[in-house]
Amino acid sequence: QVQLVESGGGLVQAGDSLRLSCAASGRTFSSYIMGWFRRAPGKEREFVAAISRSGGGLYYADSVKGRFTISRDNAKKTVFLQMNSLRPEDTAVYYCAASGTYYSGNDYTYDYWGQGTQVTVSS
Repeated sequence: QVQLVESGGGLVQAGDSLRLSCAASGRTFSSYIMGWFRRAPGKEREFVAAISRSGGGLYYADSVKGRFTISRDNAKKTVFLQMNSLRPEDTAVYYCAASGTYYSGNDYTYDYWGQGTQVTVSS
C-alpha cells in the first residue's frame, strides 16, 4: 500500500512554469510505476506522464511532450512534474498515481491515487 499527496499547484499566466510534487508514504515506493493524470472542467481524466520504477523509462502524452518532464527521487519517495510553457488548456486538477504492475497511460492500471492539486493557467 502507498498513500500519495500532491502539492505545488496554483494560478499562473500562460507561458509560466510550475513544479508539482507528489510525496508518498510507505516503505516500497521504488517498486511502483508512477504516473500523473489530469482532469479539466467538463472532461474525463486523461494521462499526462509516467515513469518506470528506476526512472529510466519515461512516457508522455502528445499534448505535453516537450513541455513537461516527469522525474522521481526514490530516496525521498517523491515524484515530480515540471511543467513549462503552460497553456490555458493545461488548466485542470492534477493527480499522481501508483501502479504495481503496468507501465502505461491507462488509468485503470493504477492502484493508488492522490487527492489532486489545482493548476489554473490564465490567458
